[in-house]
Amino acid sequence: MKVDLVVTRIIDATVELVWKAWTDPEQVMRWWGPKDYTSPLCKIDLREGGKYLFCMRAPQEQGGQDSYSGGAYKKIVPMKLLEFTQGLADKDGHKIDPAQIGMPPDFPREIRTEVVFKAIRGDMTELTITEYDWPVGQMYVFSLAGLHQSIDKLAVVLAKR
Repeated sequence: MKVDLVVTRIIDATVELVWKAWTDPEQVMRWWGPKDYTSPLCKIDLREGGKYLFCMRAPQEQGGQDSYSGGAYKKIVPMKLLEFTQGLADKDGHKIDPAQIGMPPDFPREIRTEVVFKAIRGDMTELTITEYDWPVGQMYVFSLAGLHQSIDKLAVVLAKR
């Protein structure tokens, strides 16, 4: 059985600022990854067919290792929509089999993702992230928690602007 992972949040920032937080590498590195993780590297070729590579670094007490995710942009509607694929990658952005790094056998090799940006009152943004076709199980729960924590960090970064 597969389900969609969906997170909707109201962010206290304009659509322009939230869009930039998702599309400018310097901004992404300020919030990407779960609580206590950092993002030391981000590359974005923001065009349909363009690729991206995000790195998240675990805290030292969890080993301090770097993990990479990457994919390609499928559809871009500025200030409204990002559609892309995402999957685990090596440091050069090449796809890797999740089993190679100890992930469970049902961990998706590629996840179709959609991020929708909707202006509210002109100064706030409703952000909806959908990751399609996750197998039901522990990795779904971990991914959902990690996504919530990342969006928490995004909201804090944008609140400090």
